[in-house]
Amino acid sequence: MSYEKTLWRTVDGLLLLDKPRAMSSNQALQRARHLFRAHKGGHTGSLDPLATGLLPLCLGEATKIAGLLLGSRKAYEATCLLGVTTTTDDAEGQIVEEKPVPALSDADIRTALAAFTGHITQVPPVYCALKQGGEPLYRRARRGEDVTAPMRTVDVYRYELLAHNDDRLHLRVECGSGTYVRSLIRDLGERLGCGAHVTALRRIWVEPFREPHMYTLEMLAELASPDPAALDACLLPLEAGLAGFPQVHLDAAAARRLRQGQTIVIDSLAGVARCAVFGPDGRAVALAQADAAGRLRSLRGFNPA
Repeated sequence: MSYEKTLWRTVDGLLLLDKPRAMSSNQALQRARHLFRAHKGGHTGSLDPLATGLLPLCLGEATKIAGLLLGSRKAYEATCLLGVTTTTDDAEGQIVEEKPVPALSDADIRTALAAFTGHITQVPPVYCALKQGGEPLYRRARRGEDVTAPMRTVDVYRYELLAHNDDRLHLRVECGSGTYVRSLIRDLGERLGCGAHVTALRRIWVEPFREPHMYTLEMLAELASPDPAALDACLLPLEAGLAGFPQVHLDAAAARRLRQGQTIVIDSLAGVARCAVFGPDGRAVALAQADAAGRLRSLRGFNPA
């Protein structure tokens, strides 16, 4: 039996993927990368297999900013079931305990939600990708080991009730990097005295993509036949991922010097922590930093094809 060898190509840009349910983020990345035949790709932070929605993928030179998008503010819509706790804090786990759901008004629920808004501490689910001793916690938990996830501090900007139907809640969460929605809902259930777990979770935006035009894998597969190059029209330029940074525009000579690792002095930039630097053609040159004297140096240079 013969197999056709994948002919990889250089592809640069950002893909706003609508990740399907029951697929890991890495599986979704690899599927998209093969459709594009992109030589290099990465994602910007894992979504649980149960979750759907926005997963920004970085191809080619855009992989250099994947870590920046990983730390961005995010928004989710979640559905949870009250009265049932599970091993994974979502519907994929085994039931641990069932309790009767007390009579709860919307006001009761909103009061409980307020306790988990702001700069808070939470314990991640034991079934998560956080590592201890170089190994993801979920692998240890699957082996039946006694696993305790370390407490962490996270930012929850909004945690609000959208709908309340008997023992089901539809919620909206806006949060910072590292926040586990499964933990928020588990802790909400504990505060309400009955337990809870996530039954559906969808990420609706990630900064700077507040109104994303997402593509499903099915849409990409259809567009990729017969020519994968047709998919390039679905990509955003690398520059779109730098929209949240202060912008500096250089002439051709200064841009060339920065690309060569030289320092450029711009008095007005004194003390700017990080900025996105662009050349005269509008293309990104580098992510850079200026010191107190306005000396601009490159932190990460970009060389798109």
